[in-house]
Amino acid sequence: MTLAARALERGLTPPDEAAVDLRSVLPAALAAAGAEDAVMVRDAAADVLALGLPSARSVVVVLVDGLGRRQLDAMRGHARTLIGLGDGAIRAGFPSTTATSLTTLGTGLAAGATGMTGYTARVGEGRLGNLVSWDGLPDARTWQSQPTVFEQAAECGLSFTHVGRAKFGGSGLTTAALRGADFVGITTGDDWIDATVRAARVPGVTYSYWGAVDAIGHAHGWGSHAWIDQLEEIDGLISQLLRRLPSGTLVILTSDHGMVNTADAPMWDIAGEPALRSGVAMVAGEPRATHVHLQPGHEPDVVAERWQEHLGGDALVATRAEAVAAGWFGPVSDHVAPRLGDVIVAMAGRARLVDSRVHSGSAMSLPGMHGSMTPDEVEVPLLTTVA
Repeated sequence: MTLAARALERGLTPPDEAAVDLRSVLPAALAAAGAEDAVMVRDAAADVLALGLPSARSVVVVLVDGLGRRQLDAMRGHARTLIGLGDGAIRAGFPSTTATSLTTLGTGLAAGATGMTGYTARVGEGRLGNLVSWDGLPDARTWQSQPTVFEQAAECGLSFTHVGRAKFGGSGLTTAALRGADFVGITTGDDWIDATVRAARVPGVTYSYWGAVDAIGHAHGWGSHAWIDQLEEIDGLISQLLRRLPSGTLVILTSDHGMVNTADAPMWDIAGEPALRSGVAMVAGEPRATHVHLQPGHEPDVVAERWQEHLGGDALVATRAEAVAAGWFGPVSDHVAPRLGDVIVAMAGRARLVDSRVHSGSAMSLPGMHGSMTPDEVEVPLLTTVA
């Protein structure tokens, strides 16, 4: 059975080069604002057509972290403003995780080019780096050397602004994913609206990030009372934002990934399973999308077959060569290939794969997770309107 057929059998939808995904959003936003020729890595004019965007003097791209299309649809009664903007959807890439997706958004490139391969990644031999906190990693411009869309368009005469939590200003992830935009730090919802409205008053593109939906989803599960409260809050903030933005501002709302609830789902612990533990030197990524780096002398084909037999329908297991050939990470640069596992595991259903030797108890027991290729994780909203 082919890798694609095995994915389908497990309810997974691997990346498709022909699908419209997060790579299109910022190039299309720049093109809508009149700077399509400034984007080097994408056909920005084609992206505008794919997303159905009108031209605009000012474009605001709102990203609500962790708000998948399917979660939004399931809770539509709590998000009447968002639902009123339509039912559009695009895809996140793989892994469906924040560091990967934000950098794909910011560069127009998939993880195979950016090297942003998951929540954690192998750094040399024997070390892990965290691509969210940036612990254990080199300078962000060294790790992620591809120019961002904002950098590509630096001389086009437009203004580029990034509105986000103040603590993210100058962080490794912000630098890797979105350098080239002027960062404006905020602490409250009112700050977020005010900063976004100010930025939209001049010609250009504003990227405005809201992260609380994802944080609550991890801590309590999506659909929980706390999650619904947060959905209602961002829906209300979007309503206020649309009323206050300058007339004619194009607004594009999307997300970086969805989420699955894992509290009562199967959990496999590599440390406690000899069939999984044997030959493993290091585990990177996250519990829904795992990079397995092997000890010397262990053949990826043999290990992948053993893991697949052991995990059964709870996972799709591939060698690095298989995953790259299937386009899971897009074109893979030579310097990025070692960051990918010798064996790569995409979890199916709501199952999770952990390693109690390196994962904390709290990390293993998070009620909400993401990273894999289920529709719940990879389908994200693409909502547009003109204020």
